[in-house]
Amino acid sequence: MRRLLSRYGARWALALVLIVVAELQVLHYLPTTLVDRLDVFAYDVRMRVQAGGLDPRVVIVDIDEKSLAALGRWPWSRDTIARLVDKLDNKYFVRTVGFDVVFSEADNSSGYSKLEALAHNELKEVEGFGELVRALKPRFDYDARLARALDGRPTVLGYYLSNEEEAVSKGMLPPPAFAAPDLGGYSVDAYAYRAYTGNLDKLQEAARAGGFFNPTPDADGTIRRLPLLVRVGDAYHESLALATARVALGATAVVPVFFTEDETLLSGEAHQQYGALKAIRLNSKPRPTVIPLDRDLTALVHYRGTGGPRGGQYRYVSAVDVLQEKVPMETLADAIVLVGTTSAGLKDLRATPVNIDYPGVELHANIISSILDAQFKHEPDFSIGIQQLQTAFIGIALGLLLPVLAPLSAIAVSLGAAAGVVALNLWMYQSLDWVLPVAVPLLLAAALFIANLAWGYLFEYRKGRAMVNLFGEYVAPELVAEMAANPESYSMEGESRELTVLFCDVRGFTTISEGLDPNALREYINLYLTAMSEDIRGNRGTLDKYIGDAVMAFWGAPVALPDHAARAVATALRMQATAAGLNKDFEARNWPPLKIGIGLNTGEMRVGDMGSKIRRAYTVMGDAVNLSSRLEGITKVYGVGIAVGAATRAAAPQYAYRELDRVRVKGKNAPVPIYEPIDLEAELDAARRDELAQWHQALALVRAQQWDAAGALLHALLEIDPGSGLYRLYMERIDWYRQHPPGDDWDGVTTFETK
Repeated sequence: MRRLLSRYGARWALALVLIVVAELQVLHYLPTTLVDRLDVFAYDVRMRVQAGGLDPRVVIVDIDEKSLAALGRWPWSRDTIARLVDKLDNKYFVRTVGFDVVFSEADNSSGYSKLEALAHNELKEVEGFGELVRALKPRFDYDARLARALDGRPTVLGYYLSNEEEAVSKGMLPPPAFAAPDLGGYSVDAYAYRAYTGNLDKLQEAARAGGFFNPTPDADGTIRRLPLLVRVGDAYHESLALATARVALGATAVVPVFFTEDETLLSGEAHQQYGALKAIRLNSKPRPTVIPLDRDLTALVHYRGTGGPRGGQYRYVSAVDVLQEKVPMETLADAIVLVGTTSAGLKDLRATPVNIDYPGVELHANIISSILDAQFKHEPDFSIGIQQLQTAFIGIALGLLLPVLAPLSAIAVSLGAAAGVVALNLWMYQSLDWVLPVAVPLLLAAALFIANLAWGYLFEYRKGRAMVNLFGEYVAPELVAEMAANPESYSMEGESRELTVLFCDVRGFTTISEGLDPNALREYINLYLTAMSEDIRGNRGTLDKYIGDAVMAFWGAPVALPDHAARAVATALRMQATAAGLNKDFEARNWPPLKIGIGLNTGEMRVGDMGSKIRRAYTVMGDAVNLSSRLEGITKVYGVGIAVGAATRAAAPQYAYRELDRVRVKGKNAPVPIYEPIDLEAELDAARRDELAQWHQALALVRAQQWDAAGALLHALLEIDPGSGLYRLYMERIDWYRQHPPGDDWDGVTTFETK
C-alpha cells in the first residue's frame, strides 16, 4: 500500500481535487459557461435523436405562399378570416381553432369608412344616402362580421406581450388564468411583462379565450422552452398553446398546484429553484389534466421532428384550400386547428434545436400534443442528487484506475465510462422523460484522463510551445520568446484593457489598381504591406490583420505596454516616413505614388481570441476601435497623414500636436477633438512652434466666428506651407460661413454622416 501511495498518491490527490471541483459545479458553486454550453448541446442532440410520428389531433391551417398568391398579401380582410372560421366549424366540425396571429387594428378594407365620410360630408344633402349607408354597415363592418363568426365557437385568439421601454398597451387582454391573491402568499417565479398588443375588444369578447404567443429563446437564440403562464401586473395569463388545449379539453379553469411539505421528494432547494408552484391543473372531463411546470412557469418543448409541411409531424393544409373546401373531411374533423404561417415573408420562423427555420406555429402544436398526452420532458426536483451520484461514481472509479492502467487500457476505460453515462442519460430521457445535465460527469472523465496523460514535464513543455504557436503570427519573435518564458501570464481569452489601435489605408487605391497590371499591383501592395508591418512589429506592436490594402494593429496586448500610446504615435510617424521612402522606389519604376492615411485612438476595448467555429483571430473590438477607423477615414478630409483622438494625445504628451477640429463621427452623438501629431515636443524647432501657435490662434478665431481675422492668419500660414490641405480647407469653410452664418448657438463641431 505504501508503494502504491508513493507511486500514484499525487495523481490520486489530483483526482480527488477534480472530483471536488466537479461536485461543486453540480451544486452550482462554480458555474461555467463551458458546462452550460455542453449541457445545451447534449440536450439538443437528445431532442434530434428522439423524433415522434404524425399527430393527427393537431392540424395547422397554413397562411402559405399558395394562399397569399390566391387571397392577396397579409393581412387579409376580417371577412376572409370570418369565412375561414365558418368553414372550419360548419363544414369541417373542428374541435378548436387557435390563431397564431393578432387582430389589433380595425379592418377598413371594405371601404365602408369612405362611404360613411361621404355621408357626413360631400353627400350629406342627398336624400336617403345617409340612411342607406347606415343600413349597409352590418354587411361592410368586417370586424363585426368576424366577431359574429367567433361568438359561441371554441376559438382562441393570440396576442403579443412586450417589455420594450416605448411599448404601449393596446387592444384587450383576455381574462387571466388566475391572479396573485389566488396563490395564497406563495412566491412564484415567472416571466413578467409590462405591455401588450391585444385584439380588438369586440373580437376578444367574442372568442372563447386568448393566449400570448411570445417565444422565449435561450441566450444562444434557440427556443427550447415556452412559458405556459406569464405575469402581467398582478394577473397570470395563459399561453396560446395552453389556452387552445384547455378549450379543446373542455376545461374552464386553470388551477395552481403547490408543493406540500410532506412530499417525499421535495426539498427546500426545489422551492428555491422553482418557486412554490409545481404544476397546473385543468378541470377537463372526464378527468383533470395535470401539467408539470419547469422553472419560470415554462415547459420544455418536445419537438416531434424537424417541423414544417415536409416534417411529417403535423398535417399542414393551405388556408385557401379550406376556404374552397378542398381539404378532406377526415383531415380536419374533430381536430385542434392552429392558424399560422410558414411563409418566410411573414417572419414567423424560429431557431430551434431541430431546425434553424422552424415554423413558430408548430411550437404551440408541440406543447398542445404534450398536454394531450400528459407527457412532458422535465428536470426532476432531485436531479442534483442523481448528478452527484453519477459524478462521484465516475470520479472515484476513474481516479483509482487510470493511474495504474496502460495507455490503451486507460483510453478504453475512459471511453467506456463516458459511454455508460451517455447511455444512462438517454434511457432516463426516453423512458422516464427526465432531462438531466450530463456535461459534468463527461467533463470529469475527460479531465481525469487528460490529467493522467499530461502529468509531468510534458504538460509544461507543451504550454510553452502552444504560446509560440498561438501568438507567433501576431507579434514580433522577441515578444513571443518573452511570452513563452512565462506562458501562464498570457492568454487568448477575452478581456477588457486600455490599448491603442491603429488603422492605415492607401489613398486612391482604386486608381492605383487600375493603372497597374496584376503582377505589378501584387508587388506594389506586397512592398507596402511588408514595410508597414515591419514598422509596427519593430516597435512592439501587434499586427491584427490586413483588410485589402488597409492595415490594422494595436499596442498593449498580449504583452502589456505602459507606453502603448507613445509607441503607436512613434510608429505612425515612422510609417509616414517609410511611405515617403517607398515613393522613391515606386517613381523609379513608373508606379503611382503612395499616400497613406493613419488613424490612432486609445481607450478601453475588448481584446482576445474572437471569431467563428470556422476561423478565429486574436483581435480587438469596442467603441475606441471604431473611432480609430473613423479617424483614418477623416485624414483625407483634412489633408493630413495622421489623425489621433484626445485619449491618445493625453496618453502620449511627449509629442507636439496640431488640433484639427472637433467632430461628431457617424454612430456617435458626442463630439470629440481630433489632432495631428507633428513630432517629439523636444525636437520641434522654433519655426514649427510658431506655425503651430498661429494655427491654433486661427482655429480659435474660426470658432469665435471672427472670419476676417481668421482668414488673414490662414493666408499667412499658406505662405509658410502653400501645399497644406488643412489650411485650404479652413479657407473654404470661412468663405462658406461668410455666406451662411452658423448662428450664435454654433458649437464649432463638424458632423460626418458617412464612415
